[in-house]
Amino acid sequence: MVKKKLKKLYAKDALEFFNQVMVEQPLLPFLVPLVLFAWFVERWVVPFSNWVPLLAAVWATIQYGRFKRRTAIEDLNKRWKHLILNTTPTTPIEPCEWLNKLLVEVWPNYMEPKLSKRFQSTVEDKIELQEFSLGCCPPTLGDQGMRWMTSGDQKVMRLGFDWDSNEMSVMFLAKLAKPLIGAARVVINSIHIKGDLLLLPILDGEAVLYSFESTPEVRIGVAFGSGGSQAAPGMELPGVSTWLVKLLTETIVKTMVEPRRLCFSLPPVDLRKRAVGGVLSVTVVSASNIVRNTSNELGNRQSSSGGSTSGIADNKVSQTFIEVEVGSLVRKTSTSKGPNPAWNSTFNMVLHGETGVVKFNLYELDSGGVKVTYLTSCEIKVKYVLDDSTIFWAIGHNSGVIAKHTELCGQEVGMVVPFEDIRGELTVSLVLKEWQFSDGSVTLSNSLSNGSPSQLDISSKLQSRTGRKLRVAVVEGRGLAVNGKSGKCDPYVKVQYGKALYKTMTLSHTTRPVWNDKFEFDEITGGEYLKLKCYSADTFGDDSIGSARVNLEGLLDGDSRELWVPLEKVDSGEIRLEIEPIKNDFNGDLKSSSGRVGATWIEIVIIEARDLVAADLRGTSDPYVRVQYGNKKKRTKVVYKTLAPYWNQTFEFPETGEPLILHVKDHNAVLPTASIGNCTVEYSMLPPNHPAEKWIPLQGVRSGEVRVKITRKVPDLEKKTSLQTDASSLGKGHKISSQMRDSIKKFTGLVDEGGDPEAMSLALTEIEGIQDEQDLYMQQLEREKAVLLRKIQELGSEILRTSSGPPRTSY
Repeated sequence: MVKKKLKKLYAKDALEFFNQVMVEQPLLPFLVPLVLFAWFVERWVVPFSNWVPLLAAVWATIQYGRFKRRTAIEDLNKRWKHLILNTTPTTPIEPCEWLNKLLVEVWPNYMEPKLSKRFQSTVEDKIELQEFSLGCCPPTLGDQGMRWMTSGDQKVMRLGFDWDSNEMSVMFLAKLAKPLIGAARVVINSIHIKGDLLLLPILDGEAVLYSFESTPEVRIGVAFGSGGSQAAPGMELPGVSTWLVKLLTETIVKTMVEPRRLCFSLPPVDLRKRAVGGVLSVTVVSASNIVRNTSNELGNRQSSSGGSTSGIADNKVSQTFIEVEVGSLVRKTSTSKGPNPAWNSTFNMVLHGETGVVKFNLYELDSGGVKVTYLTSCEIKVKYVLDDSTIFWAIGHNSGVIAKHTELCGQEVGMVVPFEDIRGELTVSLVLKEWQFSDGSVTLSNSLSNGSPSQLDISSKLQSRTGRKLRVAVVEGRGLAVNGKSGKCDPYVKVQYGKALYKTMTLSHTTRPVWNDKFEFDEITGGEYLKLKCYSADTFGDDSIGSARVNLEGLLDGDSRELWVPLEKVDSGEIRLEIEPIKNDFNGDLKSSSGRVGATWIEIVIIEARDLVAADLRGTSDPYVRVQYGNKKKRTKVVYKTLAPYWNQTFEFPETGEPLILHVKDHNAVLPTASIGNCTVEYSMLPPNHPAEKWIPLQGVRSGEVRVKITRKVPDLEKKTSLQTDASSLGKGHKISSQMRDSIKKFTGLVDEGGDPEAMSLALTEIEGIQDEQDLYMQQLEREKAVLLRKIQELGSEILRTSSGPPRTSY
């Protein structure tokens, strides 16, 4: 056995030596035949001579000695580097010019578009963005080199970060303060950020935490202007620049300055899904060894309950509670006494996006139960990983890291997190129940999937969001907040989606209301949220008892979504919703995505304009078109600095017979917009489904024309839909009538028997629901009647046109 191992070792060593000699002596394959020929000649001339093999053996021995010496030196260097990396707290500085050269190559076409898109989606929720580009100049990493450091038992890479770019273009609108009116276009054209980055690998290299070692140096260049590379240098705004620098610096300090860190995951598999939300179950178990830090003043910080902190002489705590905060959603545990309190309170929290921060605020309640004092806090961050797993991380002892990783939803994660400002630890348990994705798929926990695969991928059935309505049912509520002054709750809910706003009925004296109110909305593209606002009715003004928003991305035809939505900005309360998308075929005569009602709609394409008047002092205009059809108004994009703009944008309206008017405007950032002409588009005499393209002169100005393409679209109706009444519709009418009669009889019986108010209220609610259904049915019949009359009129016109032609001549 030992001999076999030695033979393998010698064979491997000989092979490596032979490969090394071939690299160093490329002419060796040509010299070997010459040496063999010389040896043959020598043996033929002098049979007893061995000089040639002897010289070859000496040369091979010298080369093998050099090879072994080089191998020993490389092995010693590797061992020395490994020893330094694992034993010394700081490694020598290593140059990284190669990293910056690689960054310059991949930045313009790969990293800049991805980072610009990600930052834009983060920022546009807060400000109105018009343009966002980080420019073609990447940051410089490790200008003075990089090194590894040891922090406790964890390795940390330290390298410099220097981003000085004068080529970026971030343009947004900012409201002007009095006495100015309107909005100003602000352009960020340069940025400077300099500091030291720390990179910390966690979870055996599955993710990297990154942060600045200290607050970085930040400078931002801001100007007044139209933005873009063609904009003239704008007027400097020092106040805005200072405000933006302060805002950016505070954001960096709160999110990625030690010990707060962000996470970059390195998944082995990329499922290419974008998480848009999730449901996280948080259980606050207990705390241990809570002792105030009396040497430091915690400052005055207002708590959510109206209390404040102050210098505290006694380091003992009486009774405490935890406030769990995720964004605007706040939940509070009960109070518990002593330095080792136990709560065991569980809350369902909602995550908006692929990351979230769960913050735990510790408060103390005095013995009288009146004064609330903020003590400290800690936080746990959650991130979705592209391989369908989840990472949890928090700040550990001595600014270390606590990191956990779950491969599936439903797996429980227990974490013990130290408080930030005082001694003590918090024990919590987290369960990620589900992730929701933009493509309609949902990753559920094992308990919800009942043994079926946890990944419910139904993205292949996803259809484009056109021609659909959303039916939202506000079913019931539970645990609603009670008015602190009156001690009662008379709840109702306002439901808003886009510009449509509805309200449920108001129920009296209940914290568990049952509404069962249904509303329908036209579906809106672009990730519009469904917004809920819950109020308690009061004589002197309704009180807000919470709000929430629901992400509706990924709803599929034929599927319904039922969920309990926690109310934000209050301590308790949930609303149960049932959401169902409804595909509108032509039988309903509705085209919800473009607002089409009826059998015919108008499609207009605003193509271009020419010879427009100059509205600006520089001899150009920034034109756009506002399309007005009855009460509906839409507008094109703005084309800057031109008198011959090209838009090529399409708009659709349900045909109502009203005039279609185009208003050409000049866009202005500060001053009101100026009119540069208008015109009316005639469409009533157009044949159905035949587009007409024409130039229309503008009125009210000396020059200017707009080129449009107008079409009256009339889809072909099925015979049974347009010429006869569906038998199922008649059946539906009889069904509604019988339901109404039964409900009225039931209500009359309750009145005669002196029934309880709750039963009578439910009966009235049922009658109102049937009446709403009857109204919808009558509207459907009216639409079908209008369709039939229009088709009859078109048929009559066609008969008259064909009968009034010249008589045929017989041959």
